[in-house]
Amino acid sequence: MSESKRPHQQERGPDRRENVVDTRLNGLERRRGPGRRLSDFAKAAEEGEMNREQFLFIQAVDAFKRANDKPFPTWTEVLEVVRKLGYRKTCKMDIELPQCEDWTEPADAPAFEPADSAEEDERDAA
Repeated sequence: MSESKRPHQQERGPDRRENVVDTRLNGLERRRGPGRRLSDFAKAAEEGEMNREQFLFIQAVDAFKRANDKPFPTWTEVLEVVRKLGYRKTCKMDIELPQCEDWTEPADAPAFEPADSAEEDERDAA
């Protein structure tokens, strides 16, 4: 028996803290373990010091919830708010999502497909 381990630790089995270490490869893991720290972006927000972008996003989602009397918007509705704020997919992904195709669009792309072309597509499909 090692001198650093107390007798009761030997009976417990493997160290459960090892499960906290990030084993995902897609870049989305939020759990922190040894040597992992929050980004400055996330740390400031958790401490109540939002930057302008974070504050704008929170205000936009809150306005959507009030306008639609929805305390819990769906992810599709959150994406709608993001698009209405002016965000577009102009860069390649920084995360690995093997089941998803990556794409980009022009920065000045419309937030949503015009209603006329969507109706025409539906008629063409019928």
